[in-house]
Amino acid sequence: MRLPRLAADLTPLRASRDMRLLVAGTIVSGLGTQATLVALPYQLYTQTGSPFLTGLLGAVELGPLVSMSLLGGALADRHDRRRLLLADQVALVVTAGLLALGAFLGSPPVVVLYVLGGLLAGFAAVQNVLRSAILPNLVAPELVNPAIALNFGLTQLTYVVGPGLGGLMIGLAGVGAAYSMQAVTCLAMVATAAAMAPQPPVGLEPGAGRPEPVLRSIAEGLRFVRRNNALLGSFAIDLLAMTFGMPRALFAVLAVSVYGAGAEGTGLLYAAVAAGATVAALMTGWLAHARRLGRITIWAVAVWGVAIALAGLAGSLWVAAALLAIAGAADSVSAVCRSAINQSVTPDRLRGRMSSVFMLVVASGPRLGDVEAGTVAALAGVRFSIASGGLACLAGIGLVVLAFPALARYDAFAQREADLEPEPASV
Repeated sequence: MRLPRLAADLTPLRASRDMRLLVAGTIVSGLGTQATLVALPYQLYTQTGSPFLTGLLGAVELGPLVSMSLLGGALADRHDRRRLLLADQVALVVTAGLLALGAFLGSPPVVVLYVLGGLLAGFAAVQNVLRSAILPNLVAPELVNPAIALNFGLTQLTYVVGPGLGGLMIGLAGVGAAYSMQAVTCLAMVATAAAMAPQPPVGLEPGAGRPEPVLRSIAEGLRFVRRNNALLGSFAIDLLAMTFGMPRALFAVLAVSVYGAGAEGTGLLYAAVAAGATVAALMTGWLAHARRLGRITIWAVAVWGVAIALAGLAGSLWVAAALLAIAGAADSVSAVCRSAINQSVTPDRLRGRMSSVFMLVVASGPRLGDVEAGTVAALAGVRFSIASGGLACLAGIGLVVLAFPALARYDAFAQREADLEPEPASV
């Protein structure tokens, strides 16, 4: 009997120069992004001593994230995605530079950290939308799913190294050093994007006519998402898992107040999730031959909820980190499956707008989780907040399955056959 392939397929990297450029820029810039992900909540908590104000950062980031993600998706379906990516990276460099300047000058007001954090979240959301919309067009159709898995796995490496490096830099040189790292590493994405070929949406021809208004374009994308039950279900189950089961805002609180581990312990907890996700994502070769991707997603989210609940009860930092690694591995499997589902059911002319909703869910879920986790922790303690969030995630899975039955029924093989069928001739 032939054993399923485990290692990620490297063919997309060998086949496409632009794929190699995109992945390289993503990895380098991702290191700085993840360092800032540790630095900003750590700075807020050390300045205020309040879990609630630390968690409130998620609510502040939500507005820019929503608006800029939707706008970015609409623009990505009407303009060269490479040029948009270049402009967005410059904005990220400037914003991270302002955070670094404020940190080096002293302790900026909390409202300044909230404003700059919101801008950073918004520009990062646009970046993610653009990269997601670009990727499927860099490789042949049969390599799209392996490319998604490979890109996700390599990106997860930054989630391992970045938080740990960020925690180390904070301990040695302060949070300003971590913000400076993001400003410098985003320049790598500027360089690689500049070297890529133009990336206009498929079918977009110069002079093809005046595009529809932006708001109408966004509405069309939202209608497409709403009509596709499997797509909507994949968004709903991820939003559920991240809102109730992602206690990242409490990692600093857990490391400092429970385990006495400081910035280094905070970085370890962040890195643990990504370490498990990286190992799992780089062993997703078997998913290229799996057909029941929806069911795999559901079971992966269930494992995530169990691991998070147990992490809230862990008696030591290392046990908590191990459980978070298991949770990260489950989330990685879920993310690869959901990305494959989303890309397969979406035509390229709508891919930017679908990606904007996908990234909106991916990015807003953890931020809603920041608010939920911080509020519950302020009322009942950090351990209760984490454990109850994992249990709430488990309880909600059944509701998602009932509300979106097409997710459990999704068949990758049937979808590929449907994609190969010619469209009916117009009468």
